[in-house]
Amino acid sequence: MDQARLHELLSRVKSGDLAVDQAVKALKTLPFEDLGFARVDHHRALRNGFPEVILGQGKTAAQIATIAERIVANKQHALITRLDSQKAQEVRTLLPALQYYTDARIGTVGEPPSPPAEQGTILVVSAGTADLPVTEEAAVTAELMGNRVERLSDVGVAGLHRLLASLEQIQAASVLIVVAGMEGALPSVIGGLVDRPVIAVPTSIGYGASFNGLAALLAMLNSCAAGITVVNIDNGFGAAAAATLMNRLTCQANPKTPA
Repeated sequence: MDQARLHELLSRVKSGDLAVDQAVKALKTLPFEDLGFARVDHHRALRNGFPEVILGQGKTAAQIATIAERIVANKQHALITRLDSQKAQEVRTLLPALQYYTDARIGTVGEPPSPPAEQGTILVVSAGTADLPVTEEAAVTAELMGNRVERLSDVGVAGLHRLLASLEQIQAASVLIVVAGMEGALPSVIGGLVDRPVIAVPTSIGYGASFNGLAALLAMLNSCAAGITVVNIDNGFGAAAAATLMNRLTCQANPKTPA
């Protein structure tokens, strides 16, 4: 259930096209549906702007498939994160409609929202090729949440000229997600070049003293570029969710021109 569907439902009741009992039946799973092993939050899109997302890690294929089926049955798009390829195959045997993005480790069922014409673009930037799994998690998640997404890869600070060659693209984005491991310096550089929100994502890529991404995380938290938002290590999904909320504000800044 989201705002558009709730508005349509109540409008049909008001006009007499839908009986009150039918509307009650449609609303009976609000705010959640108890499956025994999970309580599916069908109300989340109405509160937060996008449906509940399924974390594939730690769940069985049967649990994932059942939750996804219930989300789609309530006319919402099911997004599954941290879904490894073997488990994705198992889920597909139970749920043939599953679409799987290997690099991002993301599964999806149902029709995702389309980006509004007046909404801006999210640019997902990766420091190195080794950061691409986290980059793709961010990019694919943002796309499936209804954003226009562009990618800019392998532009880390070890070769700054590669980044500057794409300065026009960087400065045109409405929101930037910047993914980096090692010393995690790239978000600070980009933060000094734009007047747009920058979401920094530290990755666990790096040698021993990177401490599986802790060095990059601390560097980003200590950035001297003002206004940078930092998410947890390898959390491409969290960055995409935050970027989606920020990007939706561009619709208010650029209202659709009446025909």
